[in-house]
Amino acid sequence: MSFSREQVDKVALLSRLELTDEEKDRISQQLGSILDYIEQLGELDTEGVEPLAHCLPIQNVFREDVVEESLSIDEALGNAPKRRDEFFAVPPPIEK
Repeated sequence: MSFSREQVDKVALLSRLELTDEEKDRISQQLGSILDYIEQLGELDTEGVEPLAHCLPIQNVFREDVVEESLSIDEALGNAPKRRDEFFAVPPPIEK
């Protein structure tokens, strides 16, 4: 399958890329090769093949949800540059 210069120009415009004529020719050939390979993959018999989200057997590892003692307010705010009562003091996000 071929990828025309016009299609390369359109993709370059959408990608905000400035390409030379030589780069456009090379990219046109490369994208055409990629599309040819995708067509080859489409010809494979995938009947009975289970779809995958990942190629490795990954699973979540969960731990028991156990209530534990947490930091005190003084420990949590001990390194805070500024503090207001039991909270971090931060500058307002929007100045007036």
